[in-house]
Amino acid sequence: MRAEPWLIAGGILSAAASLMHLAIIAGGPAWYRWFHAGDKMVAMAERGEARPWIITLGIAAVLAVFAACAFSAAGLIPRLPLLPLALVGITGVYLLRGLALGPLLVWRPHLVDNFILWSSLIVLVYGLVHAIGTWLVWREL
Repeated sequence: MRAEPWLIAGGILSAAASLMHLAIIAGGPAWYRWFHAGDKMVAMAERGEARPWIITLGIAAVLAVFAACAFSAAGLIPRLPLLPLALVGITGVYLLRGLALGPLLVWRPHLVDNFILWSSLIVLVYGLVHAIGTWLVWREL
């Protein structure tokens, strides 16, 4: 497989998001608050409960797998099993999360705060990067 810049970029984006989630765990309650994790998550983190860091660690792990799949499809690491299915699933997750903003803006605009708006737009970009990269290497998969 050739090194596909779009998938390399997608892998870097997913890896950065994974590392950011690990930094949130390390940063503690103040970081959960700053990243708008929600009042319940912040409160649990302030009480020292394990649930916020377990959830955040799970998200970080999933994002790390997303990065590995993108890097694998880009030819930077060995080929992972079920790679075509994984790339379609990853792209779908990112695009659906990003595109969910549309219905929210139409039917529940009061739920759209700055966090929802910006995170949706960012994730939509992630999805587009993965979609383009997947499209470009599809025949080689």
